[in-house]
Amino acid sequence: MANEILVVDDNSDIRALIAGILKDEGLNVREAANFDQAIDEINKKLPDTAVIDVKLDKGDNDGIELLSHIKSKDDDIPVIMISGHANVQMAVDSLKLGAFEFMQKPFSSERLLNFVKRALENVNLKKDKGALENKLFNSFDIIGESQPMQKIKSLILKLASTESRVFISGPTGSGKELVARQIHKKSSRAKKPFEVVNGALLDPEKYELELFGSENTSNFINYGFLEKAKDGTLLIDEITEIPLDTQAKILRVLIDQKFKRVNGTRQINTNVRIISTSSKIIREEVDKGNFREDLYHRLSVVPITIPPLKDRIDDIPLLIKYFSKKISEINGINEAKINTELDFFYKYKWPGNVRELRNLVERITILSVNDSAIDTNTLIQDSITQKSKKSTVDESDNVLSYPLKEAREKFEKDYLTSQIRKHRGNISKTAEFVGMERSALHRKLKTLGIKDLN
Repeated sequence: MANEILVVDDNSDIRALIAGILKDEGLNVREAANFDQAIDEINKKLPDTAVIDVKLDKGDNDGIELLSHIKSKDDDIPVIMISGHANVQMAVDSLKLGAFEFMQKPFSSERLLNFVKRALENVNLKKDKGALENKLFNSFDIIGESQPMQKIKSLILKLASTESRVFISGPTGSGKELVARQIHKKSSRAKKPFEVVNGALLDPEKYELELFGSENTSNFINYGFLEKAKDGTLLIDEITEIPLDTQAKILRVLIDQKFKRVNGTRQINTNVRIISTSSKIIREEVDKGNFREDLYHRLSVVPITIPPLKDRIDDIPLLIKYFSKKISEINGINEAKINTELDFFYKYKWPGNVRELRNLVERITILSVNDSAIDTNTLIQDSITQKSKKSTVDESDNVLSYPLKEAREKFEKDYLTSQIRKHRGNISKTAEFVGMERSALHRKLKTLGIKDLN
């Protein structure tokens, strides 16, 4: 689709001149003759870029208000400000508010086209980058054959034919957003928007503005996430970070299926599937009074819990092979040769979970390109050792403080647990590797209190 430019100027001759120059270049142009028309055009559809006169029909700097309005809706839209009565301060103020360029009338057609073309190049680069990132993110699959991951994949398929709200719990980096996207992708809303609002990243004073949007007496409308996600899915990430008073308003929306924008008077009907996530233990947050229990029950029609990577280590080799192939495809390079049998993968606790493993595989893949001298095993060991060094030292210090018998038991327990994880729960292979009879190993595991790690 061709780029679209909004030209706003109350002087019909200048407006027609600018529009004509741009149309001659094959660009789509919309026009607005005054402040109110401009607001209507912006609210109807955001342009790819805009050329706006500083002074329109409502005041000395109403064009600056339009600049702020566009930037509040999408900060990536480049806006070129023009003026026949410009001064240095006016230009500085415009640029501070996010104007892409400032031009003083009269200006040449070459100068105008130069600014507009650069603005559109900027827009298209960001669109291409965003589309690529979105494509790459959506192309990732949920990988894992461990029992908890099989349950999650089965549940996603069951949710495809329902409209149920879902509450996803799991530690940071475990894949909560990926699961939410898969639910949306397989649902009847798949072709509608998927919007993400992160409760942990919002300005505490702007929660309601972000969720519900706002309007004012000048007909400014800022659409919130509930409207942006119309007929689609809204993921509220880290919802436990949202203040209690805003939680109450979200609860009201879930009950009434409608809401008002901030400073608005009209009720707006909503049709959005809400998926929520939290890296905190939600029951504890409810008990502490940090999260409304009635809201949790409304949101958690179907709860999903994603385990940390350290609790599903049999998925690690599958994840390594998957990420290695995927990253090489994305970057157009050869796959790194990563030995999935290395002890490091199974002894390490993976505090960053699947995200940390993916980043490690990507680092190894990139660093090993065209460098046969690099030892990937050493790279992996160095990366993990740096992160686990402190905890390893702490554990060693603790062992030294034990009596001999307890220290021996602790060593045996840690050693056997590590070997079982390394062999992905296979007791026969573990027994063969450690040099024990299978039955003897079973007895030892029972004595040490090591439960089945499958």
